[in-house]
Amino acid sequence: MDGNKPVKIFIADDHPLLRMGLSLAFNAKDNIEVVGEADNGFAAIEKIKLVVPDVALFDIDMPGLSGTAAIRVLRKIFPDMKILVLSTYNDENYIKESMRAGANGYILKTIDIDNLVKIIISFNAGKEIISPYLLDLGIDIHAKSDGDDDHEFGLTKREKQILNCLSDGKDNKEISACLYLSIETVKTHMKSIFRKLDAKSRLDAVMKAMNHGLID
Repeated sequence: MDGNKPVKIFIADDHPLLRMGLSLAFNAKDNIEVVGEADNGFAAIEKIKLVVPDVALFDIDMPGLSGTAAIRVLRKIFPDMKILVLSTYNDENYIKESMRAGANGYILKTIDIDNLVKIIISFNAGKEIISPYLLDLGIDIHAKSDGDDDHEFGLTKREKQILNCLSDGKDNKEISACLYLSIETVKTHMKSIFRKLDAKSRLDAVMKAMNHGLID
């Protein structure tokens, strides 16, 4: 790519204020140009096929088609496009799912705009990046130990939401619709819940969660 041309950015996030804020901040830079945006995975795929950005920024949790599901589709269509996840979740499952989907990087939303621009420019140029906001897609995060003193078992907010859905008797399809997640994402969370609670079944997971006061 010509180094004098701005990097074309696409923003996929279901929060309009975030999209607006990023668009205003990016367009104020000489080396970044926002060429499109979408609030769900389906719209993102269709629009990206038309504008073909250099870098696509994706949130994970979006209605309709999740960010990771959309990334998986786009990776097949555009194998060389740079796709970065911009997420609030510093969680092993989300990072690994993003890696499997084909994302090039995973960035926390705590980042400031100047650092985000630097990361985008570096990714687009194929340079190595070291940043506290950029999580390695290959790492195995274990922020909590396996000790018994962790009364919450290291469960994420999303995993607790899924446990509450399980306690209501919902199946994966119903959980997917209720929480606006893809079936694949629900299954990934379920595996993590079973592992963290050392549960053998859905009922076992719910009973252990209730016994430890993790759900009502």
